[in-house]
Amino acid sequence: MDIKFYAPRWGSENIPWPEFAAKAVADGYDGVEVFPLQSLHEQDALLHALEDNNLELALLHSEQTEGKDFGRYKAALKKNLDILATYQTAKLKPQFINSHTGREYYTREQMAECFIICDNFSQKTGIKVIHETHRNKWAYAAHVVKGYLQDFKDVRLALDLSHWVCVSESYLEDQDEAVELALQHADHLHVRVGHPEGPQVTDPRAQENATALNHHLQWWDRWIAHQIKKGRNVCTITPEFGPYPYMSYQCFTNEPIANQWAINVFMKDLLKNRYQKP
Repeated sequence: MDIKFYAPRWGSENIPWPEFAAKAVADGYDGVEVFPLQSLHEQDALLHALEDNNLELALLHSEQTEGKDFGRYKAALKKNLDILATYQTAKLKPQFINSHTGREYYTREQMAECFIICDNFSQKTGIKVIHETHRNKWAYAAHVVKGYLQDFKDVRLALDLSHWVCVSESYLEDQDEAVELALQHADHLHVRVGHPEGPQVTDPRAQENATALNHHLQWWDRWIAHQIKKGRNVCTITPEFGPYPYMSYQCFTNEPIANQWAINVFMKDLLKNRYQKP
């Protein structure tokens, strides 16, 4: 099985697209994962940079402004997905859209409407929409997602377990059934390491964070085993340690305590060596 690793644009927004794409290739990434851009000019620059560097594209969707009014949220969801469908050329098409869908206070019936919108979009465009497990969204906690996946069996996930660890203030030791169901529904991984008091450890290379890292590695091992069992030829992973405020600053400075890009490259290399040994 081939594993493709995507570089997160999050935290590197100030780097011009040609430079960012070249840096991603130099550090061994196969693609990039990005939020929608502010202008058609920047969108064009992104697509050209990816084509020039033979990189794949995954898109992120999040609607933060219309959550309170569900009718306006649905309209924004449809509009935003249609905009993301324009992120393609004759040579390049998004591999999937990772959607931060809904809000944690939406009802089951409201989320069903959101899922239908995403499914209709996928049928119309051929671009798969998967739903990230994320705080303040419908998928904010293991026990909540378990119930949804039992009722909505076609929902597919971008699984980021660091959020659930933070929400539960545990390593989910007593929620393994929920974790297992999520692993079976996950088509993409975000590999950030959380801990019971936050969604991101200071640095996964540090010995004091070994326990947190090992918990996540065991979950990711199980996900890889599921992909192999299903016969998938290719699967995708985004190392997604984030910038401030996920990455703490040195007190009274604007200096991060560790290098975000270097940590994500470390995570990529760690998993590449773990799962793609010659």
